[in-house]
Amino acid sequence: MPTELQALIFDVDGTLADTEAVHLQAFNDAFAQEGMGWHWTESEYTKLLEVSGGKERMLHYWRQTNPDMKELEPGARAEVVARLHEIKTAAYEARVMAGAVQLRPGVLALMEAAQREGLMMAIATTTSPVNIGALLRPVLGPDWRFHFAAIGDASTAPLKKPHPQVYQQVLREIGKPPGACIALEDSHNGLKAALAAGVAAIITPTSFTAHQDFSGALVVRPDLQGITLSMLQTWLAEKRAVAA
Repeated sequence: MPTELQALIFDVDGTLADTEAVHLQAFNDAFAQEGMGWHWTESEYTKLLEVSGGKERMLHYWRQTNPDMKELEPGARAEVVARLHEIKTAAYEARVMAGAVQLRPGVLALMEAAQREGLMMAIATTTSPVNIGALLRPVLGPDWRFHFAAIGDASTAPLKKPHPQVYQQVLREIGKPPGACIALEDSHNGLKAALAAGVAAIITPTSFTAHQDFSGALVVRPDLQGITLSMLQTWLAEKRAVAA
């Protein structure tokens, strides 16, 4: 295989699997358990997905719905959000382990092709390490981490997408130039983060992100079904030719 394409960098939520409906259920589970009086509808959650990161999403919603609320102690609101996020993460993991989520079409085939061809793979996501493991362990096995040369997540890159921090971190770790990599994303924020780091991105939207602006994407496809490494190589080469 030509050497121009050297690495694939995968987002997780929405890209590897259509997880957002399960995340929404888990958020609402946490809100009910803690007596918050919140219940996000699908339309509300679709809008909230413009804010990357679960904790950030909850804080954003709280400030919107209670703009005049004062904290009795500094950091009290952040503590509540952190507790909610722990409960939500546990609820999400339980649902995933029960089989509520499967990889999207074409994901596993593309990963297997990359491994056969010696192409490096990495993860660049805003989700938590627990969520990544819950999704990939049942599919790739207990040693799933060894399939990826680098994993950037919410614990290692606190500045969430569309900030490019997570991509910049992953690029440093894998030691590949941005122009030799392709990002696999499903959202506008993910696309902006990849482009800001100099990485071309293929977008496979979900029902939660299909309305977003994907200007600048290398390709927008319904999913990864039927996409081969040679196709990725061709699209990347065409992009370079246009830019030259």
